[in-house]
Amino acid sequence: MRQPEYPIHPLILNRRSPRAMSGESLTDEELLPLFEAARWAPSSYNAQPWRFLYAKRETKAWSSLFDLLVPFNQSWANDAAVLVIVASHTIFESSGKPSQTHSFDTGAAWENLALEGSSRGLVVHGMQGFDYKKAKEVCALSDDYAIEMMIAIGKAGKVKDLPEEVQKKETPSSRKALSEIVIDLGRDINYTARGSKLGNFPKSALEV
Repeated sequence: MRQPEYPIHPLILNRRSPRAMSGESLTDEELLPLFEAARWAPSSYNAQPWRFLYAKRETKAWSSLFDLLVPFNQSWANDAAVLVIVASHTIFESSGKPSQTHSFDTGAAWENLALEGSSRGLVVHGMQGFDYKKAKEVCALSDDYAIEMMIAIGKAGKVKDLPEEVQKKETPSSRKALSEIVIDLGRDINYTARGSKLGNFPKSALEV
């Protein structure tokens, strides 16, 4: 069981990325609220650079997305109801200038989607194990779009129905301690001397 260092909302603490899905279909009424949640994510200048391109398993487009996956992901994602390609617009539509935060902002939208799916009891699993180049070709995206990830979405299934090697991964994962990812610069300006896992930032960059 996951144990936070400080109390947080159970939805955040208990969200995870299982792989066992039933193979059942999802209606638009079950699926589209996840994208609605993603739509309300924050982004730099409210540019909303995220784009979601999906295929349901009962459509002809399914195989085009499924074939992008590496064999390991195919071994369990074949029971997903929906596969999604997530892309981001790398320039601001308002100015045509490059966006430094397009991936970061799209990550916020993905988190909204994942939390909404988790709140509804759905499996929502993000993936990087696929052919990024072919994904861009499948989506016919121009050069000012970047492929970020794929997502498998479906109704929960039984772990015992997964391939044996996948079953071993179906346990809640832990997280790094706060001390490994958070630094109070007002109290610990010399933290680099301790070999912090945050990285060795030059001290001059931290001085104010």
